[in-house]
Amino acid sequence: MTATHLATRRHTVVDSPYGPLTLVATDGVLSGLFMTEQRHRPPEETFGDADPRPFAETIRQLDAYFAGELREFDLPLHLDGTPFQRSVWEQLRQIPYGETRSYGELAECLGKPGASRAVGLANGKNPVGIIVPCHRVIGASGGLTGYGGGLDRKQRLLAFENGTEDDNPMLF
Repeated sequence: MTATHLATRRHTVVDSPYGPLTLVATDGVLSGLFMTEQRHRPPEETFGDADPRPFAETIRQLDAYFAGELREFDLPLHLDGTPFQRSVWEQLRQIPYGETRSYGELAECLGKPGASRAVGLANGKNPVGIIVPCHRVIGASGGLTGYGGGLDRKQRLLAFENGTEDDNPMLF
């Protein structure tokens, strides 16, 4: 990519059991998955033109995930963040479906055992929720802690992955 290249951004909105999801692609590669009322959600005008074409495989994998048929996403991602944030997001992708890790455990995996707070901040800035499973991170005591999409969604995503979600979930 040359210094004169300007990234092309596109977006689309898809329905999910957790409310509408806005998918964003940068140069054709998924760079954002945002829920409604999400903390750290970028302004709509940064999402680019509406165009569903770059998202066929993302939508296919999300549909399979929500149907309980897919446990691990296999998508190229364009993640903008600091090197530390990107290392945290990579660690999130290592947490198996249906399991959780604490912020402290992630900090230890990164070789920075005192950085659980920084891990939490990076986790909260994850631009590709669900696919980069920041919902799988919990507090040291095992309790649910902050989630950019809201604690109710976090609880429901974890229950879904554990097979304990209510048969009649409230939609957003």
